[in-house]
Amino acid sequence: MHFSRSRTPLRRAVSLAVTSMLLGVAAGGACAAAPGNSPEALAQVRDSALRSDWAYERLADMTDLIGPRLSGSVGAAAAVQQVADTMRQLGAKVTLQPVKVPHWVRGVETAEIVDYAGRPAGIAQRVVLTALGGSGATPAAGLTAPVVIVSSLEELNARAAEVKGAIVLIDTPFDQEMAERGLAGTTYGQGSRFRFNGPKAAADLGAAAALVRSIGGADFRIVHAGATGLQDGKRIPAAAVTVEDALLMGRLAARGPLKMHLTLTPQTLPDADSYNVIADWPGTDKADEVVIVSGHLDSWDLATGAHDDGAGVVAAMGVIETLKKLDYRPRRTIRVIAWMNEENGGRGGQAYFDANKNTLAKQYAAIEMDGGAGRPFGILAGVGPKAEKLFAPLRAALLPIGAQAFTRRDVIGSGDLHRLEKGGVPSFEPLVDMHSYFHYHHTPADTLDKVNPEHLKRNVAVMSSLAWYLANLDGEIGRAPEQE
Repeated sequence: MHFSRSRTPLRRAVSLAVTSMLLGVAAGGACAAAPGNSPEALAQVRDSALRSDWAYERLADMTDLIGPRLSGSVGAAAAVQQVADTMRQLGAKVTLQPVKVPHWVRGVETAEIVDYAGRPAGIAQRVVLTALGGSGATPAAGLTAPVVIVSSLEELNARAAEVKGAIVLIDTPFDQEMAERGLAGTTYGQGSRFRFNGPKAAADLGAAAALVRSIGGADFRIVHAGATGLQDGKRIPAAAVTVEDALLMGRLAARGPLKMHLTLTPQTLPDADSYNVIADWPGTDKADEVVIVSGHLDSWDLATGAHDDGAGVVAAMGVIETLKKLDYRPRRTIRVIAWMNEENGGRGGQAYFDANKNTLAKQYAAIEMDGGAGRPFGILAGVGPKAEKLFAPLRAALLPIGAQAFTRRDVIGSGDLHRLEKGGVPSFEPLVDMHSYFHYHHTPADTLDKVNPEHLKRNVAVMSSLAWYLANLDGEIGRAPEQE
């Protein structure tokens, strides 16, 4: 008893110390679990992302180990599995949402200008091209037809009599000067409309085939793939030609008529089974509300889709990796989505919208990164004017990395989010430097070496900070005017 009594004060001291330690751990855990949008928490999220090479390493896994990921391909299926496994390893709750996707494969694609004014005997001029998504096929031996060059859909219709039976080239230049001044999306949008709508318009007029000038600013005789609006029953052969070859045909046409021999043998196969990869980092008191952070998993097949959109997927994945390292749990659930089939159908975005269209109020906000991994300068926000002031603390947190710009628009119209946005879900994107993005976009040059690791880290920091901020924000953000 004497021994016991003599040890009692010590035991009490130890007990108090242990209790104090446990309370401290609990308090620390509570702080880690829900630190909210304090300047300290936002700085931790930002800086943790900036210190990590995790996203770039995952991009290397995707591009180097898998490669191209066109919808319906073996590469797309492998990417679904890779991303799902990685997110499970982080502790996210992973769901594979089924999506039926187009399965289009390219075949032989060759072209030569075989007749033109002044052609020396035995000479033909090779044209570098690639079939556009959804293109029909020529006969196996190809076809030969005169070439008609137009600069717009209006000119195409005006020359309808010449178009029938001809190979039409829609020759619309990409304005790199606009891209250099922050308007890359504007000039790309013009070109992509011609690429999507032009072949269908040519088919309606009876054209034998349709060509479009590649949409990009780096003139190194590389082609830019993309989708067309061609439909079953009218799938004429359609391809993108390099800028240099479009210019060559223009110069030759100024000398006189020209003919091309064209061989394209793509196939449209039955729709394939695929998935959106959905990975949830559960929230606390508002767990039933969702903040989406996303990129699209599919890519065109000419390269490995590093900028478009592997970088967007791994940056979204990096949000959860950042929060896990900090042991941060948001109030709302942060949902990473790797969309399937953005490039040639948009069926992943449609499938998610269809599954959630009756509960859109629970989709608190949605972020998509699909503009490449250039340096981010801030945030593009599809919110109402009154909501802009709510983001002052976030902008302050991003100021040290030069990403404090905030550009508000009534509608953003992101590839996979536009249905949700139309349904009233506030939409966001990183505001990135895109002046050289269309040098690589949809080309054989969209490979890992084109992605600047430091810029990717900054994108992860912006995505993580924005997702965290939205997931902890009090109240409603507010819709754009036409959505209110």
